[in-house]
Amino acid sequence: MMFRLNVPTKRGSVLNGVLFRQGEKRSADTVMIAITGIHGNFYSNPFYYNIGDTLNSGNIDFIYAQTNDAFGRIETVNVLTGKKETIGSWNERFSYTDEDIDAYLTFAEEEGYEHIILAGHSLGANKVIYYLSHNHDPRVEHVFLLSPANLTYMMSGVTEREKKIIKEQVERGDGDQMLPFPFMGWVECIANTAWDWQFSGLLNNVHTAKDGDFYRLSRSLTPERFWSEPMTISRTETLPSFSAT
Repeated sequence: MMFRLNVPTKRGSVLNGVLFRQGEKRSADTVMIAITGIHGNFYSNPFYYNIGDTLNSGNIDFIYAQTNDAFGRIETVNVLTGKKETIGSWNERFSYTDEDIDAYLTFAEEEGYEHIILAGHSLGANKVIYYLSHNHDPRVEHVFLLSPANLTYMMSGVTEREKKIIKEQVERGDGDQMLPFPFMGWVECIANTAWDWQFSGLLNNVHTAKDGDFYRLSRSLTPERFWSEPMTISRTETLPSFSAT
């Protein structure tokens, strides 16, 4: 069965996810939480249906955990202010990573799961690495990283002129205004978001170059957290709703 999740963060923004489990009530002790990448939403990645069904068949529940950047823009209501807000890849800050992942871990903990596997796909894998590199969270027993994003490669097409525009816009106090061009050619976003991608280095933690900085990766992946299991995949449906408070 699938259930929609509405998971609030400490800043009040509500993240949408999907919980896969075998029945109305929890019967499994183990859950895998998969943090998604940019535009990695439930509708664009149908293979997550198959992963959920496969894990459920092994008595492991599965949370498809969309974060702030799951869509270009998401209309929602902040649970702290009660006001409407628009979140998305257009205004994500990489510093939200800790709150977003913590929100899903807290949900799983409050649901009574005894064993948590924290997974990440694409940019979500980079977020998992970043989170665990400075949060040695005892709730996370194992880690599963699927196709982490190489940010250096992704940003290789950003021109020097575009970098200059991003810097100037942020430095003059207009970081919360939209850029006059799509960042990387496809992300319509504010200058602060582009700054995080291009200059912060927060999520640039996976590399192909031998001299790349793997400090965060080495800090996050302790031997006892490695988890791998062969997985076969195949399957689809509609979901009842379920809110976390």
